Amino acid sequence: MRIDLHAHSTASDGTDSPGGLMRAAASAGLDVVAITDHDTTAGWQEAFDALPPGLTVVPGAELSCVSAHDHGYGISVHLLAYLFDPESPRVVAEQQRLRLERRTRVRAMAARMAADGLPVDADEIMGLLPEDSPAGRPHLAQALVRAGLVSTVDEAFAEYLGGKRGYYLPREDTPVEDAIEMIAEAGGVTVLAHAFAHTRGYTVSAETIAKLAQHGLTGVEVDHPNHDDEAREQLSALARDLDLVRTGSSDYHGTNKTIGIGAETTDPGQFEALVSRASGARVRTGDRS
Repeated sequence: MRIDLHAHSTASDGTDSPGGLMRAAASAGLDVVAITDHDTTAGWQEAFDALPPGLTVVPGAELSCVSAHDHGYGISVHLLAYLFDPESPRVVAEQQRLRLERRTRVRAMAARMAADGLPVDADEIMGLLPEDSPAGRPHLAQALVRAGLVSTVDEAFAEYLGGKRGYYLPREDTPVEDAIEMIAEAGGVTVLAHAFAHTRGYTVSAETIAKLAQHGLTGVEVDHPNHDDEAREQLSALARDLDLVRTGSSDYHGTNKTIGIGAETTDPGQFEALVSRASGARVRTGDRS
């Protein structure tokens, strides 16, 4: 059984529609795929409706969080949430806050770039997004690619969307402990995404992961394209010590990244352990009849 528990659609910053994501997963030979768009569940229903026969989808989201435990200041943390009730009032309110904050931030960053003469139009960017979907730097990066200023999204981040040009603005993310509590309250489970991806910037420490486990964290993403062998070994050992579920995922974004869907996978036994701890929503499987 091949299981990929981290993939994005056009409901956030992927390039495949939710239905297209399901078809891509089936074409890649996956048995199970999770839809985990940033701070939204907007793609769930389309994914359910488009399920190919035999493919199972795990409804989820990737939550933008912050941890204050390490380095004396907040560190960006991504929390994969699965099988939670999408109608939970606390979840709905926080996702709405995050989406509004993200759109306001992208408009402000676009205004800074336009003031410097870059061909970036916030209204055009928002017009290409589904209504009320989150917006982020990948959408600014795509605008720079379309304008011909860069060749790839990665190049746009390196040249324009980091801190060196003055266009970057910080986000107001959810404290990670609050997010863990919020998802547990909604019947879901949580997995810390790409926790030791050091090439992305500062990462949380093993001590922080232990604190989050005490706070109710369900698992850690061990096998991820941004984890080297040492990071995988450290996280795997840590997960065993803390009785955390160990997952593997591609973090697929369509053509926005070079990683293919199914490039990293989750052990079936670990997947069963993850699902068994959730009660807010259920997996869906395409009808074979």
